[in-house]
This record gives sequence, structure tokens and C-alpha cells, in this order.
Amino acid sequence: MPSDEPKPLESTDTELYEKTLFTQPDVAQLQSKELSTTEVEIDPLLEIPTDDEQVNTSSQIDDIEASGAIFQAVGVITGEVNLNSEGSSTVTIGRNQYPLFYIGRKQRVFQALKKEIETTGNRTQRLVVYPKAIHFPKKEQLHRIAFQLVGFDRGRFQEVVSEDLEDLEFKFSGLWQFIPVCQTPCISVFRNFSSERLEYIKQAEPAQKVKFMKSSHLPLLWKDAPVRPFRFNPKVPKQEQGHAVFVTLKAKFLPGRDVWGFVALLAPPQETAPRFLKASKQDKATVQQSAKKNKPNGLRPSKKDNVGGNAERRNPPPKPIPKKKPPLVEGETSQ
Repeated sequence: MPSDEPKPLESTDTELYEKTLFTQPDVAQLQSKELSTTEVEIDPLLEIPTDDEQVNTSSQIDDIEASGAIFQAVGVITGEVNLNSEGSSTVTIGRNQYPLFYIGRKQRVFQALKKEIETTGNRTQRLVVYPKAIHFPKKEQLHRIAFQLVGFDRGRFQEVVSEDLEDLEFKFSGLWQFIPVCQTPCISVFRNFSSERLEYIKQAEPAQKVKFMKSSHLPLLWKDAPVRPFRFNPKVPKQEQGHAVFVTLKAKFLPGRDVWGFVALLAPPQETAPRFLKASKQDKATVQQSAKKNKPNGLRPSKKDNVGGNAERRNPPPKPIPKKKPPLVEGETSQ
């Protein structure tokens, strides 16, 4: 079955880790073995700026691209792995269990990990993962964390990403800001720009666009940050809003609290971010309307339904059908 993503895309972000066994999958394209959830994942900041809104000059963009700065989030966790080919795999870190998933075309990593566990009998594995935070519409409702399997470290490889990170450490590169549905400021990781991806997006359907450009907003505790996280204020004129800075840092995952804690800056904060792709409000609205149309309509019960009452009242049993009596024989009387 042909992929809905053009071939050139596979070589854009993956080059960073292809020197190892692990190949970086496209985080936004979780088309199979996706984390199962009925809640909507919120990306409230996705909007393509117009030409007038672009703050990047060509020289600034050239400087950023020359420095190799990109959006990314990758880390290492060690935990007890419980694999399930049906899509309900988990990893337990301490006393906390998290969903562990993978994308279909990277199934070889899953199979290799499964074979490693079967061969050694050791379920405690050191995994290279992409973090995923699922946010919900209500700000008071806590987000959930899941991990996308990228690879696992058996200590047999040199110059791999897991060699640069301790257990529970992650490398984040993204925008430092608040989002409306999370009380903790986040590192927002967007889809990196490439001309091939831009061409793909131009030809894709709205649902494909939104899914392909889905971003991650990872909660971060950073007490003495040199720059404050950007927070949108609807009462302030647009030209006075300011903007989020681009940061590259190391952070440690805090199991149970389901946030990351700042460890160290890996580069000075940048006023200008690398170019990235975002879904437009129009495309998002189109997808949301389509989802509502396809959602089965649930009829609200009326008072006549006697909600909370006896089930037998709401649904009275059918009256029994009287049995046919045999014809009377001469001399008999009916009872």
C-alpha cells in the first residue's frame, strides 16, 4: 500500500539519527498503532502566518539553517516493557505506567525489541523515545503522557543519541510558551520546514494536512529561565504581543508528575526560530466540522424516558402471546 507521504520526506529529519539502528519516524504521521484515545488532542497555536506577519529576514533564516537548529524532542527512558501487537503496549517507570506505541512502517524496531525480550527474558529495557503530550479542552483537566518507540539501547552501538543522555533525560528544541489548555509552560515542537513537505501539503486534503503538521506541547518546569515563556494576551494589540523564543535544552522527565524539569541549556536562546510548518485555522475548522458530521448522534433522554428510574419502566417487557388452545372436543367446556 503506497504511503500518503512523498518519498523525499523520509530523508529530512531522519538524517540526525540514521547513524544508529534507530531511524527517526515522522511524529505527526501516526497512522497505525496510534495511541488510542477518544479525547481530542489540542493544538491551539497552529496558524500559518501571512507574508506581512513574517518576522524572519532572509539573512536570519540563513544563519539559523547554517547553525543546524531544528525542532526536535527525543529522549531516553528505562522501564519494564510490556509489548502487545494489538496496540496496547506499555512501559512502567517506577510505579507509573505509560502507553508505548510505534508507527506502522517502523514496526521492525518493535519486532527487534520483542525478540530481544524473548531472547534475554529481560523486560527492563533502555528505550529511545519521542515524547507525546495529550492535552484536553479543559485547562483544569490534566494532560497525559505517552512515548513513541524509536529504538532501544543494548550497549552495542557507539555515537548514538542514547550515549549523550542519561536515563529520563530528553533533548528539546522548540518554542518556549504557554498554550491555552495547559497551566504549565511548554516547549512547542513543530514540524520542520522543507520544500518537499511544502509541496506535499499543497496537494494534501485538509485532514492529511492537519495530521501531518500536528505539533507537540511538552510541559516544562524551568524556575530560573533567562527568558519568560510567551503568553498570548487577547487584550494587547497584535504588534505589542511579542513572540516566543526558540530554545535548545536538556530536561529530565519526572514520572508521576508527568512534566519535565530543566537541566541545562545546550545553546543560547534565539529570537528567531527555524522555519516550520503549521496547519491553518481554516483547515483545522474544516476537519473539526467533518469530524462532527461523522460522529454518531446521541439522542438526549427526555423526561418520558424516566432517567434513573426502573429499567423495566423505561423498557416494559412485551406482553406474552397467548398460546393457541386446542379445539374443543364435543362435550368439553373451556376453563
